[in-house]
Amino acid sequence: MFQLKPISRDAIPEALSKVERYRLLNEPWQAESICLDVLTIEPEHQQAWTMLLLSLTDQFAKGISRTKAREVLPHIRSNYERAYYAGIICERWAESLLRQGAPGAGFIAYQSLREAMEHYEHAEIIRPAGNDDALLRWNTCARLLMRNPELRPRGEEKFEPAFED
Repeated sequence: MFQLKPISRDAIPEALSKVERYRLLNEPWQAESICLDVLTIEPEHQQAWTMLLLSLTDQFAKGISRTKAREVLPHIRSNYERAYYAGIICERWAESLLRQGAPGAGFIAYQSLREAMEHYEHAEIIRPAGNDDALLRWNTCARLLMRNPELRPRGEEKFEPAFED
């Protein structure tokens, strides 16, 4: 295998700005790699953990699992941010499922969006003053569910005969 080359501590701010740039360029694997380089030098760097989580969620449609993103959550120290980003994981997982359009995706996406909303509700309770991010995300999930009646819990399937007598 290869021996990875460590970056210097002085390079961390610039490296993290590159993470944002690569995410905007839709190159989340590049952003993920940079976050891992930063975390090798500063394992407790909170911004790097957050950006790693986001870069992983950016890759859901490309085969990254929700479990891999959830593995980052314990490294985030703030209870509020842990709840908020747990919601982000669920919300983005639902969006990924909907884009893929697999059979049954609507039911799973519904469940994941409702889970996201629960995380956002918890984050709302413990949010810092003046921070309504969790409310904004909750509202987004609610609007998505209200605008898309095909997103519903399993068991609410409506039977419509294909042919009439």
